[in-house]
Amino acid sequence: MVKKLKEYEINIAKLSNKTHQYEFDMDDSFFDLFSGEIIQGGKLHADVELEKTETLLTLHFDIKGTVRLTCDRSLEEFDEPVDVQETFRMKFGPEDKELNEDLWQIATETQQINVAQHLYDFIGLSLPMKKLHPRFRTDEDDENEDDILIYSSKTEGDNSNDDDDDNDDIDPRWDALKNLN
Repeated sequence: MVKKLKEYEINIAKLSNKTHQYEFDMDDSFFDLFSGEIIQGGKLHADVELEKTETLLTLHFDIKGTVRLTCDRSLEEFDEPVDVQETFRMKFGPEDKELNEDLWQIATETQQINVAQHLYDFIGLSLPMKKLHPRFRTDEDDENEDDILIYSSKTEGDNSNDDDDDNDDIDPRWDALKNLN
């Protein structure tokens, strides 16, 4: 397992300040490295472009392939296409910490980075919330205009005007406020 994870390491200590290209292949053994239950497996290819400067690493991820999911409706497995383009930045600093979701700070003496978790996260975030087998996607079961519920306090036989309702129930103490203009 640790050996498989090493396949996704990039030795940044020996890199010169320029753009570098990397390729990673992901299959079922890649998804076995993570404890997520969403993705059962898949076959993907990632092209990673790493731009290194004195203070910053910028990684551009281009991930294509398919992942195996379980349909929420039928519990049947199916292949879902994935096409992801994401950018992630790491700046050098005194310690390792996450600054925000797209920027991490890594220690200046860091020798290598592992992109496996980033690959997994980008793939997972690209998946639809509702996982439907392709044969269910053409159904008209999704919400359309006829399925929308409208709530109203009026009953069907109520023919009174809205304007009349406003004037009928006014507290007489508020009438004095109308004369304050």
